This record gives sequence, structure tokens and C-alpha cells, in this order.
Amino acid sequence: MRLNQYIFLLLLGITQLTYAQNDRSILNLDEYLSIVKKHHPFIKQANLLISKSEAKLLKSRGAFDPKIAADYNHKTFKKTEYYDILNASFKIPTWYGIEFKASIDDNSGEFLNPERNTSDQKLYNIGVSIPLAKNLLINKRMASLKKAKLYTKQAKAENQIAINTILHNATLSYFKWLKFYNEKEVYASVLENAKTRLIGVIKSYEVGDKPAIDTVEAHINYNTRKLNYTNSKLNYLKSSLEMSNYLWINDIPVEIQDSIKPNTKIIDKIDTLFGINNLGITDFDITTLPKLQALNYKFNSLKIDQKLKKNNLLPKINFDYNFLNQDATPFRSYNTANYKMNITVAVPLFLRKARGDLKLANIKLKDITLKTKATEVEITNKLKALNQEINSYTEQNEISNAIVGDYLSLLKGEERKFEIGESSLFLINYREAKFIDNQLKLIKVQNKLLYAKAALTLLLNKYI
Repeated sequence: MRLNQYIFLLLLGITQLTYAQNDRSILNLDEYLSIVKKHHPFIKQANLLISKSEAKLLKSRGAFDPKIAADYNHKTFKKTEYYDILNASFKIPTWYGIEFKASIDDNSGEFLNPERNTSDQKLYNIGVSIPLAKNLLINKRMASLKKAKLYTKQAKAENQIAINTILHNATLSYFKWLKFYNEKEVYASVLENAKTRLIGVIKSYEVGDKPAIDTVEAHINYNTRKLNYTNSKLNYLKSSLEMSNYLWINDIPVEIQDSIKPNTKIIDKIDTLFGINNLGITDFDITTLPKLQALNYKFNSLKIDQKLKKNNLLPKINFDYNFLNQDATPFRSYNTANYKMNITVAVPLFLRKARGDLKLANIKLKDITLKTKATEVEITNKLKALNQEINSYTEQNEISNAIVGDYLSLLKGEERKFEIGESSLFLINYREAKFIDNQLKLIKVQNKLLYAKAALTLLLNKYI
């Protein structure tokens, strides 16, 4: 794994997209997502949806491939040739149910069925097969090709949804990593202050300026800060490992080293990074979103199924007509008086199977229509809620920043008063505890703001 980490650091070192003045110790969100998008196995797996749809489309096109067939039968018994039958054919399916075909018959033998007799010559056939009712305007092969084309488009939309979901989860892991890093830095800062204060109080006690009880209070405060810092380090380590789940390079998982840290200024650039700055949410066309596009493609596919089921209510009337000739001459020399014709008619008396299939198709269409309408309302309401949420957290972030600044001023003032003997260690610890508490609240608010903007990015398909 150490080698993998070096590879990861090398990749970060040559990356040009940086926000923090080309500081190679900082892993920016765009760099991180770029690595995830390029190397994560789930992303590659999502891309297989498109390959699968393209394979299905190729398979459905095969139903329209011209076909060559040959059938040869021969029987000889006790030096008598019973029959020698050869039939070779060539068929061309068309978009509608019509099929063009040509064939050659060369049959002979003492016990040959008379209708197969070709008078010691080859018999050439050129003809057409036409369904006059069922399967004329729509049939299984036509429906399969139409649905395969829609499935390809649907797969692309679903591929976007899958990739966006993975990138969104990776983004949330980055924000969680950032949150625990900021908390760790807060506790590291106050731990250093507590240590300095403890050393100063001990020296003051030794020269008689401070009572012994102050050293006890300073020591308790130092150990409390140390305990908080240790716990924050554990949370940061766990979040680093969680984020590493999304980091792969050339199918090899990598881990984030301790020297790598997040970009703490990401909140100022997140709108530009996600492409959601100056976005008119109220005017956004939600029908362009992959989720609704996928539902629309599915609806159109079910509509084709419905037409096919309606087609099955029609009677089956097939008409075959073939011109016959014993010379392999161009079509214009064929005598229309020589022909072979066949008409087949079939229809179920009650049509219960066809009517049942059509009823199920109608139910599926109704179901997808209701689902689409519900999804449109859900997305619209989510957009409105996220817009309000972002506005609220933005305001809270500004207020929290101001409060933290004020508490820092109070703490600095109390420390100056303590240095000249006009304050107590208790008041300093109280001011510092309030300062820490509000710093953590600010980090929490900023984290919620980032989460809300990530949710908006996912909803609006802005990750890709």
C-alpha cells in the first residue's frame, strides 16, 4: 500500500487544477472527483450500462438481416433413387411486416411427391409475403428495434444518474473529511494555548504570584483539551479512511497520507466548482434532468408495447405470392401466369390472451405516468426546499462568523486582563470554552451548507 500512496502523491503533484496556490499537500475537491470519475470501479461499472444497451440495439437490428438458407434431402435404396430435393432461398425482411424472397428448387426422383416435380429443370421463385392485418404496421422485430433505440437513450440517462450518485457520495465524504479536519485544527490550537497557559501558571506559582489551586485548574483544562484533540484526531482518521474508499488508480486502491489535507477555503469556490452560481432555480427546466428523461424513455417503450398488444387483437391474414420460372432470366421475362399463392387466416375466438396483454400494457402505462407526475412534483419541491435551505445556511454562516469573531475578541481581552492580574484563570477558561463551542457550531453550519449545495448539484445533474 505504501507504493500506492507514492503513486497517489505523484498524481497529486502533477495535477494542475489547484485552488491553494499550487500547494501539493492540499487535495482539492475537483482533483479528488476527477480521480474518482476516472478510476473508481463503480464508475466503470456504470459505463457498462451503455455498452449493454448498444449490444441490445445491435441484436435487435439482426432481425432485419437478409437470410440465406439451403435445404437438401436425398434418399437411395436398393439402387433406386427415391428422391433428390434441393431448395435454396434468400429472404429480405423490411421495416414493416413485408418480406421479399427468392428461391431455387431442383427436385428429382422416382418416388418424388408430384407437387415438388420441377421437370428435370430448376424452378426459380421470386415473391413476397405480406401480412394484411396483424404484424403489418407493427410487429415484434419492429417493436424490438424501436425499444432498443429507446433503451440506449435510457441507459445513457441512467448512466448519468449512477455516476452522479457515486460522485455525490464521494463529495459528501470529502466534506465530512473537511469538517473533522477543521475540528481537529480547532482543538490543536486551543491545546497549544492550554499548554502555554499551564506552563505560565506553574512558573507564577513557583515565584509566589499564583495560588496552587490555579495550577490544578490549568492542568484540568489542559487534559480536557488534550482529550478533545485525541478524539478529533480519531474522527479525522476515520473520515480519511472512508474517503479513501473512493480513491483508486489503475484498479489499485490507495489511501490518503497524513500529509494530505483538504482545502479549507472550498466554501468560497463551491458554487463555481459545481456550476450552480447565478443559477435561476425557479426557471430551471426539470424535464431535462436524467431521472425524468429515463422515465420518459420508459414511457415511450411501454407505448410501443401497447401498440404491439393492440396489434395482436387483429386477425392473422398472411398473403404469399411467388412468380415461377424455369429460366434464370431477369424479372421482366417472368410469366405472371405461372405463380404460386397462399393465404392463411387465423384468429382466436375470444381473444382473451390478447385482451389480457393489452390490459396489462395499459396498466403499466398508467403506472409510469403517475410515477412521472409524482417525480416532477417531488423534484420541484426539493428544488424549492434546497433553495430555502441554502439561503438559510448562508445567513447562519455569516452570523456564526460574526459571533466567533466577537468571542475571539472577548478571549483576547480576558487574556490581557489576566496578564496584568485583573482576571482569573476560571474566566479565561470560560471565554475559551465559549469560543471553541461557537467555532464548532460554525464548522457544523458550513458543513450543512456544503451538503445542501451538493444535494442541489446532484438534483440538477451538475456533477457531469
